[in-house]
Amino acid sequence: MARAIVLMSILTVLVILPTLQLVFGEATEAGDYINRKVEIWNLFFKMMTIAFTVGAVVSGTLIWVVWRFRESHPKAKPTKYEEKGEW
Repeated sequence: MARAIVLMSILTVLVILPTLQLVFGEATEAGDYINRKVEIWNLFFKMMTIAFTVGAVVSGTLIWVVWRFRESHPKAKPTKYEEKGEW
C-alpha cells in the first residue's frame, strides 16, 4: 500500500509541476510570450519518455516472472497440494 502511495505521489508531481509552470508562466517583457505548441510538445515528450520507461520496467518484470516460475525450471518445486494430488 505504501508503494502505491509513493508511486501515485511521484506521478502526481510529474504531472502537476509542469502544468503549474505553464499556468503561472509570466512574460517579463511585453514581446516575450509562451509558445503553447512548443510547451505542449515538450510536456508530451516528457510524459512519453516516462511512459516508455515504466512500460520497459513492467515488461521486463513480467518476462522475468514468467521465465523464473515456469514449470520446467530446475528449481521449481510442486506445492503441497500438487504433491498430494489435491485440487
